[in-house]
Amino acid sequence: MKKTALVLAAVMASGMILTACGGNKTADAPTTTAADTTTTAAAAEGETAAPAENGGAGLDLAVQIGPDPETVDPALNSAVDGGNMILHAFETLMSVDSENKIVPGQAESMEVSDDGLTYTFHLRKGLKWSDGTPLTANDFVYSWKRLADPNTAAPYAMDMLGYVKGYKEASEGNLDALGVSAPDDDTFVVEMASPCVYFSKLITHGSMVPVQQATIEANGDQWTLTPETYVSNGPLKMIEWVPGSHIIFAKNENYWNADKVTVNTLKFVLMEDSNAAYSAYQTGEVSMIKDVPTEEVPSLRGNEDFHVDPLMGTYYISFQTEKEPFNNPDVRMALSLAIDRDYVANTVMQGTYSPATNFVGPGLSDAEDGSSFEEVTRKNNGGDFFNVADHDSDIAKAKELLANAGYPDGAGFPTIEYMTNDAGYHKPLAEYLQSCWKEALGINMDIKVVEWSTFTPTRRAGDFQVARNGWVYDYDDPSNMLNLMITGGGNNDGKYSNPEVDKMLNDANSTADVAEHYAKLHEAENMILADAAMAPVAYYNDFYLQDPKLKGTWHSPYGYWFFQYATMD
Repeated sequence: MKKTALVLAAVMASGMILTACGGNKTADAPTTTAADTTTTAAAAEGETAAPAENGGAGLDLAVQIGPDPETVDPALNSAVDGGNMILHAFETLMSVDSENKIVPGQAESMEVSDDGLTYTFHLRKGLKWSDGTPLTANDFVYSWKRLADPNTAAPYAMDMLGYVKGYKEASEGNLDALGVSAPDDDTFVVEMASPCVYFSKLITHGSMVPVQQATIEANGDQWTLTPETYVSNGPLKMIEWVPGSHIIFAKNENYWNADKVTVNTLKFVLMEDSNAAYSAYQTGEVSMIKDVPTEEVPSLRGNEDFHVDPLMGTYYISFQTEKEPFNNPDVRMALSLAIDRDYVANTVMQGTYSPATNFVGPGLSDAEDGSSFEEVTRKNNGGDFFNVADHDSDIAKAKELLANAGYPDGAGFPTIEYMTNDAGYHKPLAEYLQSCWKEALGINMDIKVVEWSTFTPTRRAGDFQVARNGWVYDYDDPSNMLNLMITGGGNNDGKYSNPEVDKMLNDANSTADVAEHYAKLHEAENMILADAAMAPVAYYNDFYLQDPKLKGTWHSPYGYWFFQYATMD
């Protein structure tokens, strides 16, 4: 085996994973359910303060990124807030740094065979779990097999492991077929069924972290619910969880890069109500909040603590394509074209989002270094899919399509139901759609507001007609968004299915030719948009408040905040 393009340095100061979401990672909403437990543990007394780089005591930091997460199991999480907690507690083989570059994590180097079918990871010497026990390559073997196990029902399993040798057999219960092995304690080998040009990006995803076999086998599904059993391998470890109040993480002294960790404790204050979060920020209870009341945005613009940072992601609407009348692509397209995306982004969402002109938005790379997938799409197609500047023409097309579907001016069209949760701009958007579809197409719509605790599982089960949705990327490749539309995918909430799209995406994802990979992704996006598999609405930005004195943190284009190296002026 030859060492090829990516052989990385053994020691890096930065070592953080990027987790789902994706992303998938359902975007733009905090998760609201914790297990039905009382206080799961008390904070360990006498925690040693983490030394800052200047030799001073570590920082005790409190932030708000959402309410109780639906789960903090790396294999099961698909939400941004849970992912943000997981990424502080765990670390993958390779990580992503503050410049969004892949750097060594638990592995000090990686080798790729010339044919792209074998990846060999050399782990750092002396790795440990947060409980002080040794962490070896066999822990990655167990964890990746657990991710593939159908009994785990991991939403990201196919996305992350679909091109690993033996995944199909493993997903049917034959876990030993999965092409992962540990020749020794410090070496982890992955065999691929076919090349995957972005596999080095996939391995930075939060679902790919190691989890401790003994703990999970002893505690089952409950292993994530108490600090005593939430054994991790990242810069921080859980020390307290009071559902509905807070989760506290402390410096993990057994982390390989512990000397660089500057926080003593990181407290996630659990709040869903943006007004409560804003009040906590104003009183100094927290130093950063993700959920800013939308009505405060106009007055906050221009303040040094108000940030609007770009995200790689798209806010879209899911149609349950297995249910009438949404099984008709003309109906889906009519509803999509009727949306005034410029009005939504700049008026309803007060300019905190950008109008979506395609499915894959800005920030994603194409085949050439420094290129943009969105710009290549625009060049190839002679423009964008949605004519944001001339919405009247889209309205005319929408009316024509609805008539072709048998509902001229909405005659005979049943009243439809739009499901959303009440956070951020979700409800105002729902109210806009209700007015828009009635005025433009003669369609009546009811709004169903569901608490976040039940919203994502209900949507994932397909128990809706139309629902708000969104995806923030887990890695820099358009396949991460487009793969949402693969038949049977764990995050294909609308149950969309098109064999031609499936083939195009599978071909794109299994080629070793980078140019072919991106060319086929462009074709797949065009198919998905032409079929109105969903309705893109806006491109994401994250807007948040952060104390100007808080330094050393960063916000990634995947929707995460990194606090482990924070200091306070």
